[in-house]
Amino acid sequence: MPRPNIAAEPDVEARIDLSPMIDCIFILLIFFIVTTVFIEEPGVDVFKPDASVDADLEKNSIIIAVTADNKVVYGGRELGVAGVGARVRQLLNKDELPVIIQADANADHGVFSDVWSEVKNAGAKKISLSTRND
Repeated sequence: MPRPNIAAEPDVEARIDLSPMIDCIFILLIFFIVTTVFIEEPGVDVFKPDASVDADLEKNSIIIAVTADNKVVYGGRELGVAGVGARVRQLLNKDELPVIIQADANADHGVFSDVWSEVKNAGAKKISLSTRND
């Protein structure tokens, strides 16, 4: 049986179709964007105190900041100590979220204590103090 002549076949350019791979990449990108948990920051810079023990905090949480000049801030808006309880109560109606208080190291302890009391009276079960992790 004679061998076929390879030289007689026309040159066919080999091409790789990348469309399915690009589709898969976009589907993965959309999946990761949709499932990402975004951390809501308080909107002010707080110099946190040092901690002797550290623990990871949950990503979905209510973050309340107490600044060095004793302003109480949530979501970039100043609440004041009196507004903390109502805001936390409103947020806890949706989900049972932990509350994280970011108190500046130079803030008055009395203001921090008042904020803690307001959060506790609003019905928060898990309250944490955010510290610096060096």
